[in-house]
Amino acid sequence: MAGFELRAMAEFLFEIGLEEVPARMIAGAQAELEQRVVKMLERERLVASGVESKSFATPRRLAVWVKDVAERQEDVAEEMVGPSVKVAYKDGVATPAALAFAKKAGVAVEELKTVTNAKGEYLAATVVKVGRGAAEVIAAELPKELAGIYWAKNMYWRAGKPERFVRPVRWMVALLGEATVPVSFGGYEAGAVTYGHRVLFGDGAIAVKAPSEYEDALLAGFVLAGVEVRRQRIRKALDKVTRTVEGLRWREDHGLVDKLTHLTEWPSVILGGFEPEFLALPEEVLVTVMRDHQSYFAVEDKDGKLAPHFLAVLNTETDAAGEAVIRHGNERVLRARFNDARFFWEFDQRVCLKERVELLKNVTFQKELGSYAAKSARVRKLASALAGLVLARGCDLNPVALDEAVVLAKTDLTTELVKEFTELQGVVGGLYARAQGYSAAVSDAIYDQYKPESMDDSVPRTVEGALLAIADKADTIAGMFGLGLEPTGSKDPFALRRAANGIVKILAESGVALPLTLREVAGAACGQNEALAAKVLGFLQERLEFYLREVKGQAYDVVKAVLAAGAEDVRDAVARAEAVTAVRGASSGDTGDFAAVSAAFKRMKNILSQAGEKGIASGARVEDVLLTEPTEKALAARSTELAVRVSSLRAEKSYAAALEAIATLRPQVDAFFDAVMVMAPDEAVRANRLALLEKVLGDFSGIADFSEIVVAG
Repeated sequence: MAGFELRAMAEFLFEIGLEEVPARMIAGAQAELEQRVVKMLERERLVASGVESKSFATPRRLAVWVKDVAERQEDVAEEMVGPSVKVAYKDGVATPAALAFAKKAGVAVEELKTVTNAKGEYLAATVVKVGRGAAEVIAAELPKELAGIYWAKNMYWRAGKPERFVRPVRWMVALLGEATVPVSFGGYEAGAVTYGHRVLFGDGAIAVKAPSEYEDALLAGFVLAGVEVRRQRIRKALDKVTRTVEGLRWREDHGLVDKLTHLTEWPSVILGGFEPEFLALPEEVLVTVMRDHQSYFAVEDKDGKLAPHFLAVLNTETDAAGEAVIRHGNERVLRARFNDARFFWEFDQRVCLKERVELLKNVTFQKELGSYAAKSARVRKLASALAGLVLARGCDLNPVALDEAVVLAKTDLTTELVKEFTELQGVVGGLYARAQGYSAAVSDAIYDQYKPESMDDSVPRTVEGALLAIADKADTIAGMFGLGLEPTGSKDPFALRRAANGIVKILAESGVALPLTLREVAGAACGQNEALAAKVLGFLQERLEFYLREVKGQAYDVVKAVLAAGAEDVRDAVARAEAVTAVRGASSGDTGDFAAVSAAFKRMKNILSQAGEKGIASGARVEDVLLTEPTEKALAARSTELAVRVSSLRAEKSYAAALEAIATLRPQVDAFFDAVMVMAPDEAVRANRLALLEKVLGDFSGIADFSEIVVAG
């Protein structure tokens, strides 16, 4: 840090202006641009680690501000190593190799020194690398960072030019203090001019005098550059406008708030209405039309029932007359969409779901896996197999309702409503089943078949729904894996990770514990193909690891330890991980009993591994007569006594109590390693001691493999 304090510092601002970027792509690009700019400045020795920075984004711009940027790189002394002394000199005279190295280093041959390394003596020279100006460095390096930003889709927009970006570049701003940095990208060179709101400011140019004035300059041009500022403005406006009608509240929708935050630069909100007669349609249909097709917020009364109103977020502000015109236009569009939905709802009822089963033969699931009729047949067989397992284990289930739900599950794909509103597949089937008199067990299972659609989504409400969802997802995974279409890297065109995440989440969080393992799910989905079942099982276990780490927030070493002891029973793995974390946290830091026993178990495992590598065999079992030292007798006796208690606690799934019991083994383990040499000269004694270590590890590693727990030091 001292080196930075001695240099002149300035704020840095960079903005790239674009044609409108899709809302879904903005947040990731905003974060990546900030990360790339800061890392580039750190790499080029222009900022200290942990420098203060801030990013901005609107549909038409991405920007980043960095606080303390050195105006020049610091000079750096580097040692260059050249040819060996044997090559550099012959009969005491410098050879061409020495002369060439001296020239490269920029010093006289006489100034070269000798260094000794593992290979021998070599010539060396200390070279001072003169720092470059920050503007020169940024102008050279920043375009590379821009080109490296990930976009789901890129485009070319200049004929014969190599650059690709999400949308055409329209302007750039790059300021180091008050000086412009000549960054070039996409046919533009950065200046000090940005642009305001297209409508409210006439897209007029705005001069930015210094990085610190960026937000205020855009504010004068009717642009709120801060994402969080816009988000809060939208939320407050939604609250304010909704309160104009007594007893109403807007329906919370984080995803829609985020979307509209990234669709606007100067948001405002208006309240509109629709005819109450449309409330006769299912709420799910109305909300989907408003949310997914018009980006409107639904409004509900104090009882949570949908009200005949909506909220629209505009990217402008208007007077009363203009607002009335906009409201009328939005109401007219929504009315037309609702009329379409009502027509499709009534039209679809003319053909019952049962009659639609045959139509699934004409709907392709995947060209090599056949139609949805074929998929439904596979899922029916798979669901039946899984139902047999859970029924045999005492789980309350209606197998007739499950079978009926599986048969009808995909029939809504033939309906006009789903063709128009694809987001409602499954939901529409459940609604139609309910309207056509099917039981709640059948309609709810169909309704929930695609749940959970993300790790934030809820799981199916019923056992029948959970089994249908698992079977459907498992069939898709097995089918795609069988065709060699498994995910690779960031590519997952068939959303197989999401499907596997869904299976794991259902098994972990279902209201009624489903007595199924990942191995059983994979095996049932893959039939007699054991190789395929092994691949699918491995994939599901990867997603279990993801679930424990990213959703449950477990430490990576806890996850490794728990899964090493068993990675097939999802709910059990979650319980074991939570127990390990709880006991580990209760242990007094890295000197506690749990940490000490974990370190000792790691040592045992290493000893056994090294013995195996050297071909040293352990005894078949522990022989009491070969226990010669008091400490090994004490460890054998205490571990045998403790194993019975731990086994009982494990059977009760009292994992925290079992782990606490295992931690009490610390005195005997510590004493054993202090006094006993495991690899004793006597072959029989050595084999017996190795057998003792194997027994201790085997008796106490059923909850977690303690050797995987990371202990400081």
